[in-house]
Parts: sequence; structure tokens; C-alpha cells
Amino acid sequence: MTESDDADATDAPTGDTFGVGIHVTEADLQFVVHVPSDIDSGWTDPDEFQRLVERIVWDRLDRESTLRGIARTADTGDTVTLGRVTLRPDGTVVSTTLNAPTDAAENDALTDS
Repeated sequence: MTESDDADATDAPTGDTFGVGIHVTEADLQFVVHVPSDIDSGWTDPDEFQRLVERIVWDRLDRESTLRGIARTADTGDTVTLGRVTLRPDGTVVSTTLNAPTDAAENDALTDS
């Protein structure tokens, strides 16, 4: 969290925290948003905030390399966690904790050479 995020967080409600990940199926990779059970009633359109969460994630992580790494290392049926995004219903980003999964096989290959 940046200093400006800290200041914003103390001036207003903290927002809702959404877990984000990629679910692996036989056919594709699906972006998933885990919605808190006590979500703020200010969120009126579930599709809208899920698109917002997805856009925020891909603004912070490299989409292509993240998905390529997941496709190489995850098994069908796995859901790979990318982290969390905390938002207010007005779309303000309170904080993000996001990490692209490491590609263990690629790291091993680099270490072995």
C-alpha cells in the first residue's frame, strides 16, 4: 500500500476485499473473483465490479506471462491464487496484494544451467 492509499483508507471505509485467481479447465483459463459474503450494499452490478477487479489485476500484472506460466505449471482443476484487491463501491482502489505465480520449472532450468 502506498502512503496515499494509507491516507485514503483512514478517511473512508476500508472497502471490500476480493480474492482473485485463475481456474484451469481442460479448454481454457478462467479469471475468478471471490466475493466476500458481507459485501457492501453499494455494489449494485456484480458483473461491473468483477470486470473492474479484473482490469485492476491486469493493470498490475503482465497478463500474457502470468497466464502462460499458469498454463505450463498448473493442472486441470487447479485454481491459482493471484492475490487480493480491496475496493470501495465508487471504484477507488484501497489496496492490492498481487503476485504472478512463479514458474518453478523455468526457475529450475535457469538454476541447472
